[in-house]
Amino acid sequence: MTIEVYKFHFEESRESSELDREREMVGPARPLFVLFGSSIVQLSFSDEGWGAILADLYARKDAAIQPSLVIVYFGGNDSIHPQPSGLGPHVPLPEYIENMKKIALHLKSLSEKTRIIFLSAPPVNEEQICETLSITLGELRRTNESCRIYSEACLELCREMDIKAIDLWTAIQKRDDWLTTSFTDGIHFTSEGSKIVVKEIMKVLTEADWEPSLHWKSLPAEFAEDSPYDPVSLDGKTTVNVSEISYHRKTENS
Repeated sequence: MTIEVYKFHFEESRESSELDREREMVGPARPLFVLFGSSIVQLSFSDEGWGAILADLYARKDAAIQPSLVIVYFGGNDSIHPQPSGLGPHVPLPEYIENMKKIALHLKSLSEKTRIIFLSAPPVNEEQICETLSITLGELRRTNESCRIYSEACLELCREMDIKAIDLWTAIQKRDDWLTTSFTDGIHFTSEGSKIVVKEIMKVLTEADWEPSLHWKSLPAEFAEDSPYDPVSLDGKTTVNVSEISYHRKTENS
């Protein structure tokens, strides 16, 4: 499976002959997941992050449609309270909603095969932000309440536009110990926080009526043919097809 961060890679716009040549060179077409967003997306490949977990789950999966899925996350930085100087990442709520609508309309216009999931703004640990980032960022301007407002705005827009959405603000806070286990600095996810994100993404993929299903357990394995060079089974007479073995014990229920 191929995961790309920040950038779009929509093959429908390219010449079919060029695509055919590339596929002959690299083998079967793999499902393509595009992760599009801010530092919560960028850092999702660090410290057992949710991007790294997805890449691992889909490492040998094969599918015919590309791109398979675009996961979009914006809202946390936008929700930061404005600076008197006008500097900083704050985006007024109406402008944020309009920007997200433009992103959604663009993605929907690309292809009927493009699947979309929006992630809403997650909560933050305000005390942890002050402890870890106050020297760099000064006065706290990112609050849990402002994240809630932008999260709800994102979810409402997705309902209006019939787009799959994940309420991260609520999902993260379902754990009793979310404040102490979910964040590295009060904003970005630990491995425990990332597991919640992956669980919610898998829930959407399970429940969505998309054909084919994009849940990792539903996709065929790449290069799944039996081979006499596979590990020998206990009976000493047959081999075990390693493509059918799940190494993802921690995510078996996802």
